[in-house]
Amino acid sequence: MKTTDLISLMAADAPVRMRLGRMLTIALFAGIAASAILLLASVGLRPNMASMIETARVLFKILFTLTLAVAASALVFRVGRPGAELGRRGLWLAGLVGVLLVAVGAELMVLPRGEWVASLKGGHAMFCLFFIPVLSLAPLGGFLMALREGAPDNPGLAGAAAGLAASAIGAALYAWHCPDDSPLFLATWYMLAAAIVTLAGFLIGRRILRW
Repeated sequence: MKTTDLISLMAADAPVRMRLGRMLTIALFAGIAASAILLLASVGLRPNMASMIETARVLFKILFTLTLAVAASALVFRVGRPGAELGRRGLWLAGLVGVLLVAVGAELMVLPRGEWVASLKGGHAMFCLFFIPVLSLAPLGGFLMALREGAPDNPGLAGAAAGLAASAIGAALYAWHCPDDSPLFLATWYMLAAAIVTLAGFLIGRRILRW
């Protein structure tokens, strides 16, 4: 390829990249707003959140889900472009998994063995599995629509990233309502809900993000 042809190709690709970033940003904030409104209009915030957020387990749950949402959303912005590598964004996600496992281990060390099952089950496991995916619908739809403006090398991976980010946003919002604060509950039911949405994103992405 001649140098002039390469420059022309890069110039033609620049508006697409700008449009993709703009679309993903709109999808991110619109999805958060829509899901937050749904949360407030349906189940609302936890009544005692103002006092409970000072406790270590609640604070960890809020910060972990928020950090996961940020890291996963950054991954979506990356995978929408051809030739993109996960790089540090993938390492951030792996690091967060490690942090969660450490938190679970710490809880099991201080919690009597007889209370492990109760912490795992919590009081609202099935509602968590239902409502986190519901809160993920708007962000997932927005991300997938925006990614169609890009050219991901791997449509399935791009869809999975969109699903992970959307579920993390849903989890971060739901954490402000959920009365189950155990890291063991978080690692089990929150992550299972995230896996469901991530799988859905993968399957949808394979179909609609081809180019």
